[in-house]
Amino acid sequence: MKKMMGYAVAAGMMFASSVYAQETIKLATTTSTDNSGLLGYLLPKFEAKTGYKVQVIATGTGKALKLGSQGDVDLVMTHAPKAEAKFVADGFGVEPRGIMENDFVVLGPKADPAKIRDSASAEEAFGKIAKSGDVFVSRGDDSGTNKKEILIWKAANVKPDFAGYKSVGQGMGKTLLMANELQGYTLSDRGTFIAYQGKIDLVVDFDGGATLANPYQVILINPKKYPDLNHKGARAFADWLCSDEAQALINSFQVKGQQLFKATYHK
Repeated sequence: MKKMMGYAVAAGMMFASSVYAQETIKLATTTSTDNSGLLGYLLPKFEAKTGYKVQVIATGTGKALKLGSQGDVDLVMTHAPKAEAKFVADGFGVEPRGIMENDFVVLGPKADPAKIRDSASAEEAFGKIAKSGDVFVSRGDDSGTNKKEILIWKAANVKPDFAGYKSVGQGMGKTLLMANELQGYTLSDRGTFIAYQGKIDLVVDFDGGATLANPYQVILINPKKYPDLNHKGARAFADWLCSDEAQALINSFQVKGQQLFKATYHK
């Protein structure tokens, strides 16, 4: 790690290396928690209560877990159960706790050219999109959403290489805007979709079923791997997310009169 002008630089990030850094909690999380407005709602309440400042790195789940495995952040909050289980099994993360959930939805044009609305499952809906050749915009960024999408294609026995498939390597918000511009289909978490409804005219063409469940976990970084991280602050934030106060705030968070996340932590 290099130091320059009182700052520590790691993995392309710059953060204060003074005493202030000990009061800063570096959180790697998904774009969905940021784009939906949830973090903007929760963090000021935690910061006012504790005096900590939370530095948010909003990225795909894959990149968030990589930052955690490199010791570049103090904790992660992500939504890809298999990748998270491997992160813990490999010794990088400890004490994973499920804190909330929402669900994924398949968005598309109002006309639903691939006729997916009467599908019996997400796999059937994806198969119809591939068969029709209509545009499908994939995040393509190793995020939790992208991982879920890949699992659905695999379960549908479809290789996503049809003419309309476009992998864009972007976060959820930008992917929604691109899918809207192309009037194509895409997979989104419901929270970001609701937050972006005023910017796009795509609709939910398919939702429901266990396949589209979207659970989120908060995971601490293993202090035995990286003893110099802000473990005290990370634990304070993770514990707060699991508290009755934060769980109630998660349930009460709404956009356009709609609840975006359901609190799930059980003591």
